[in-house]
Amino acid sequence: MIRKCRANDARRMYLIINEAARAYDGVIPADCYHQPYMLMEELEEEMKRVTFYVWEESGELIGIMGVEPIEDVTLIRHSYVLPRWQGKGIGSRLLNHIKELVTTSRLLVGTWADARRAIAFYQKYGFRRLLGKDELLQKYWDIPWRQIEASVVLGLHIEKGIKESP
Repeated sequence: MIRKCRANDARRMYLIINEAARAYDGVIPADCYHQPYMLMEELEEEMKRVTFYVWEESGELIGIMGVEPIEDVTLIRHSYVLPRWQGKGIGSRLLNHIKELVTTSRLLVGTWADARRAIAFYQKYGFRRLLGKDELLQKYWDIPWRQIEASVVLGLHIEKGIKESP
């Protein structure tokens, strides 16, 4: 079941993020990888501006995905599923849920350039790598230059509204 996260979900979200981010060890630049991947204080700050949705199974949170509308786009932020639950369609369901909620015409996601599994996941749903990723990352994200260098941006055009028949 998908629901909006609550403040008391923070500890479990912290666990999900840091467990799932272990997949980045040896994939992203060593100077960008650390454990914990996200500190609790960082997550608490993110929760102030990012709307998170969680996948709950038998009362246990096992996946999260956040959205953050900024100007004319919506960003996907912090998309993670516990490793033992990956490959079961949870990320897909969260992404489809978010696509239904988006009110802007573009949905963007930034990820590590060497995170092939993440890139393939988004490309499976129609996202394409965008040119000008440095400018996009500087405009819409607040991340260090080193992370900008090692990242890509993928985008999806969202069609909204009812189309009239000819």
